[in-house]
Amino acid sequence: MTTTFFNYDEMTWDAVAELPRDTPLVLPLGSGYDPSPPLRTGLNLLASQLSDPPRVGLLPPFPFGWRGSGLELPDHIFAQYIFNLLDSLRDDGFSRVYCLAPSGIDPQSTFILHHSPFILRLPHPTHDSSLVQIPPDSERGKVILIPIGHTEQHGFHLPLSTDTIIIGSIAKGTSAKLPTRCWTMPVMPYGVSTHRSSFAATMNAGGRAFEDFWVAAIDVLAARGFDRFYLMSGHGGNSSFLVNIVKYAGERHRRIFCATAWLHTSGSIGAVVIPKYRTSKIGGMGHAGELETSYLLHLRPDLCKMERVVDETDFVATPDYFMDWIEGGALVANPPWDDDTKTGAYGAGSHATAEKGRLWLEAAIEEKADHVEQIHEQHERREQRRNEGYGLWGKFVKRETGD
Repeated sequence: MTTTFFNYDEMTWDAVAELPRDTPLVLPLGSGYDPSPPLRTGLNLLASQLSDPPRVGLLPPFPFGWRGSGLELPDHIFAQYIFNLLDSLRDDGFSRVYCLAPSGIDPQSTFILHHSPFILRLPHPTHDSSLVQIPPDSERGKVILIPIGHTEQHGFHLPLSTDTIIIGSIAKGTSAKLPTRCWTMPVMPYGVSTHRSSFAATMNAGGRAFEDFWVAAIDVLAARGFDRFYLMSGHGGNSSFLVNIVKYAGERHRRIFCATAWLHTSGSIGAVVIPKYRTSKIGGMGHAGELETSYLLHLRPDLCKMERVVDETDFVATPDYFMDWIEGGALVANPPWDDDTKTGAYGAGSHATAEKGRLWLEAAIEEKADHVEQIHEQHERREQRRNEGYGLWGKFVKRETGD
């Protein structure tokens, strides 16, 4: 029997809800596994390790963090992130959940040692050639873009990969616009969802594991001489945790500039361009609504199921608590999502067009490029003050010069 492989993140949440719970789901560490190991091709070898089931779901690759990935983090910090993601699938009732690890990964690591029954192994090219660091040391002095999406439900009409596709495209566009000023990391497809249980298929890295992971990543990069970072989120659930991360990073590394922002297309440039083209009322852009659907119609129309769009704008709103892309009001809360949506959408996806998506993407890239220049300016002006002995920095300057 031939095993069929499918991409988990290209499905809608309700399609995942209908999967048999004994369907194997595999989270790969990295992409590009050797396609032709001895005897069987890569996917056939993977199927063999799973006893040749009829279907196997492949989750989006986890881009770095393990030994040999190009950006190595402490075992326990990396492992907790992965464990939480696998537990998300188990919480949804899936009984065959695995992680695919490069066969060269240290077999004595915490990750392998404690969860070996759930680890599958295949050869990976990074263990057969010289390792390229992420980012390369040649990129020092640039702003390191760190795009973070998510794998979560987006109504009946958009794929689980919506947030990752959008922020990954914005990061690539920004890097292409300013190649001498910034460099983009591989997009991370897993973030935080504190509403994970409301709808099937949504993953959750866990807030504390998420913070620990990214603070550790900044630690490693700062130790390698990088000093400018921009954590870019395509998922609202990441935002409050990213604020904590930049605070921790700034406290630990006093000579870096690490910044984040509330989502994309929401700053001084995006906030002006959004109302220029939107046709939905406030509430039409909360989640899987006019904005995100327009982005996907422009970037990946093949993954959009517009015949299944359900507009939902009946959010329980009050003057200081409502849902739209650029949220307003003084109140911060986290009620269950199923209070306000039956399908997982908050918004009016039927108003979306590919042309709106193109125009909003251009604005988002322009906005991020402006942020890159501001990060450079912030870092350079602050370094000048420090080196001149401004305020308490004067004590450090005297120590260094001996004056």
